[in-house]
Amino acid sequence: MNRFTGNTAIVTGGAQGIGAAIVLRLARDGARVSFLDIDAARGHALAADLQAQGLDVRFIPADVTIEDDIRRAVESSESVFGPVDILVNNAGRNAYFDAAEMSSADWDSSMALNLKAAWLCAKYVLPSMKLRGGGSIVNISSLHARLTTEGMFPYAAAKAGLTGLTRSLALDYGAFNIRVNAILPGWTRTAAVDDWLSRQPDPAAAERQVIDAQPLRRIASTAEVANVAAFLASDESSAITGAEIAVDCGLGAKYAG
Repeated sequence: MNRFTGNTAIVTGGAQGIGAAIVLRLARDGARVSFLDIDAARGHALAADLQAQGLDVRFIPADVTIEDDIRRAVESSESVFGPVDILVNNAGRNAYFDAAEMSSADWDSSMALNLKAAWLCAKYVLPSMKLRGGGSIVNISSLHARLTTEGMFPYAAAKAGLTGLTRSLALDYGAFNIRVNAILPGWTRTAAVDDWLSRQPDPAAAERQVIDAQPLRRIASTAEVANVAAFLASDESSAITGAEIAVDCGLGAKYAG
């Protein structure tokens, strides 16, 4: 499939996990992809692997919590691949704090990565999208934007903010044919999830408990999240904007009482 031939994409947090799966999917579908990550070793390794497969990808080391890093990264991508048609704001990190004990510095750090970075990346691609008459922004939020569990403060607040940002940008830029949507992954088979499971007292029992809670009796793969990101980035979703699409094996539809 070459649905993105001639298109340029930027993916943040693209060196591993869901981000890497999105980079791979967009590139295999013909896009020229620049991906950003703070982990330079993983980023360079992934870029080398994908380039060896003949895919048009480029790694740009960047900390998306720093505005100058984002500005330089967008300029660097555009100097090689041209104006950005697709932005996927994937960078993020779980946070587990007590609201009464959390420091302001920890709050600011969590919000900078999980919420502010998406606005900053949009800030630097929206002007050229507006001039060219279109584009697609996909924000990787979380099921925690809608419903959450104990101990996920302030991650749920940041992800809820990201879905609000998605709606606002969709409304403000819809007249310019710029679509903005959010994906809400649930449990997804990533290194972070596997690491969390491995640290439980009984990893096998912990995994069974997670699996049994899913209506589909499994958790999503990173490729399944990437498939939805590619759909939302493409013209196949041309009438969809301001939407929140759960990729959670049905968990968000389940009544837990």
